[in-house]
This record gives sequence, C-alpha cells and structure tokens, in this order.
Amino acid sequence: MDAAEPGPEIVTTTCCVVGGGPAGLMAGVLIARQGVDTVVLEKHADFLRDFRGDTIHPSTTELMAELGWLDDFLCLPHTRVDRATVGLGGETVVVGRFDRLPVRCPFIVFMPQWDFLDFLADRGAELPAFRLLRSTPADGLLVEDGRCVGVTARDGSGRPVHVRAELVLATDGRDSVLRAAAGLRPVASPSRMDVLWIRVPRVPGQEAPLFNAGDGAVVALNRGEYWQAALIIPAGQHDTMRRQGIEALRERVRGIAPALAEGVASLESWEQVRLLQVRVDRLRRWWRPGLLFLGDAAHAMSPAGGVGVNLAIQDAVAAANLLGPRLRDGGVRPRDLARVQGRRAWPARLTQLFQLVLARRLVPGPGGGPPKPPLPVGVVRALPFLPHLTGRFVGLGLRPEHIPPELRGPGGPDRG
Repeated sequence: MDAAEPGPEIVTTTCCVVGGGPAGLMAGVLIARQGVDTVVLEKHADFLRDFRGDTIHPSTTELMAELGWLDDFLCLPHTRVDRATVGLGGETVVVGRFDRLPVRCPFIVFMPQWDFLDFLADRGAELPAFRLLRSTPADGLLVEDGRCVGVTARDGSGRPVHVRAELVLATDGRDSVLRAAAGLRPVASPSRMDVLWIRVPRVPGQEAPLFNAGDGAVVALNRGEYWQAALIIPAGQHDTMRRQGIEALRERVRGIAPALAEGVASLESWEQVRLLQVRVDRLRRWWRPGLLFLGDAAHAMSPAGGVGVNLAIQDAVAAANLLGPRLRDGGVRPRDLARVQGRRAWPARLTQLFQLVLARRLVPGPGGGPPKPPLPVGVVRALPFLPHLTGRFVGLGLRPEHIPPELRGPGGPDRG
C-alpha cells in the first residue's frame, strides 16, 4: 500500500502572483516596493527560453527611467532601433519613427527576454517584501465562500504547496491554468497567420529592413550576433511546408529577405524552426473576487507590432498603482479589480483590432494577392508625418502608465 501523500506546505502572503513573465515580475516588484508582502510563483527553474517577446518599447524604458533603473537596464546586452523600415522590391521605406517621442529612450530596445526577467528578479530580490519561488507551478485555486483565497501548486520536488493570499494576480500567459480553473473562457478572434521563428547568423554591421515583403513576409529582428527572423505564413500551413522540406523554406526566406540569403544556409532541419500558432483572444471579465488576470492571461496578443510584452507591463503597472495601496491599508474589493480592467481593457482591445487589420495586410485571404507592407507605401510618401504617428502608437501605446512620484527611484524623471 502506498504511503499517504504528505500534507501541503502552507505559504501565507498578502499578494500571490502566478507567472514570472514580464507582467508577473513587474507587478510583484512594484507591489512589494509598497511594503506589501508578495510571492511570485514561476513554474520553471530559470528564464532561459528562446523565441519569446524580446521587444521592449519606449513605454517600458520610460518606466525603467522613472524607477531609477535605466542606466543599469541599458548595460544589459541589447540593440536599438529608432525607426521601422519596410523592404519592398529593393526599396526601403520608413513606416514608423520613434526618434521624436518625448521619452528618455526614443527607440525600441531588442533584448533577450531572459536578461530582462533576470533584471526584474534581481530588483525584487533587493526588497524584503518580495519572494520568488521558482520551479513552483500553480495548478488550481483555493476558493472559500465564493472568493479566491490563494492557489494550489507543487514545488520542485513535487510536494503540494498551498499559497494563501488576500489577492491572486494571474499572469500565467495565454494558456493560463488559473483561467480555466476560474471557469473563464476567452472570446477568440480569427487569426489569419502563424509565425515560423528561426535564427539566422548575422555578419557584424549587416543591416536589413525590419519588415520584408515579397512572396510572403519576413520580419528581421537584430539580435547582434544573429537575426531572429519571423516568417509569416497563412494559419494552418505549417505541416504542408514541412512536407516540402527545409530547402523550400530556405529558398522562401531568401526570396523575401535577400539580406538573410547567406545566413539562412545554416538552417539544416525543421528542428531549428519554432512554430508560433498565433492566437488573439480576450476575457470579457478579467476578475473574480480575490483574483485578477493580467497580460496574455487576460488578452492574448498577436506578435504583430511586438506590443504584447509592453501591454502586459502596462497592465502590471496599473494593477500595482490601483491595488497596492488597498493591499497595504485595507483590502481589495471587487470594484477595485473592476477599475483595473476598466483602465486597461480598452487599450488592449483597440490594439488587438489594429493587429487583426495588420494581419489582413500581411496574409491576405484566398485570391487576395501578395502580402502588403504594414502601411501603404503611397500613403506614407504622401503624408510624411504618418511614420511619427505610427511610432507613437506602437512605441507608447494608447494609454501609457507611469510610476507614482512616491515610488520613483533616484534619478527618475519628475513626470506625471
């Protein structure tokens, strides 16, 4: 007869954050900075996973400045882009400019997400109210009298853990376990595209347009020693392409993005290709009493525009600003959770609508012709101010959040 499973370890805190991604760590650190005991659960032992969102926009670097972290942040390995370009028929056109934004860093930062997450985790480790529990995946909710009072999880050895908390922030991504446990179902929008991610070696000094259009579309992100390239394909065509062989994929990339032609020869098998099945969905309601969903758990974004990480961080800042004082001084009421959703749901939804329109240009429907640039080139030429508007929309978002003056660090700008 098997021995009975030992009882769960009980962890008690004020705020439990489930998911150590950008939204989870940012929310955890900002709430702990307010003196609120905070536990962040991360299911992995580290953050080393490739082909994650590595695009950090000016809205996020401005938060780093307000927190007094900017100099240390910019010491991490990264590359910078101050304009978005499109390569089409041998011509390169600027469709988005960030260099005139009213921020400390008027450019997009490309940084491996694991470096960014390690950076946030290190900032949290400096706070007495912050705890990060790695290798501790959450698998369910603790509910009493209709209110969420914590989560169930397992530690690295498989032992059950119960984390009891005044508030649970669910930032566990588009495949959220807690969303299903709460009985919340997202509303999905049809996606026309999937993405094949590949690494392509880069020669020092080599340049390539950010967006390349031809018989398909390729986005080329400069990662220093390599290009992180995204081949945009019609949704559901991955298996058909695999049957055509790796050489067909290499030829397709060469034809669309000539700058990557030499490097793509290093692609030897489909094991080097990562499929991202694009999903755009949203919760109608982000919360239950004692429980709030943020980031991709509340609104899964397309990779179009690279906005997902930054929107998730904006959610985290809004939640910390609105809920931190309640956690510290009283208790979180359902209307407090509804305020966070009311502030963040409409920017997320309008951005998703923009992404869906963009996807229709990148991957036209049957009989729709070849992909088109994100913005009509003729319109860009006729309206030279348009790239600046595009840069503001992408770089800052529709409702940028800020760190309250009382929580800003040394050297943070005195901005409202």
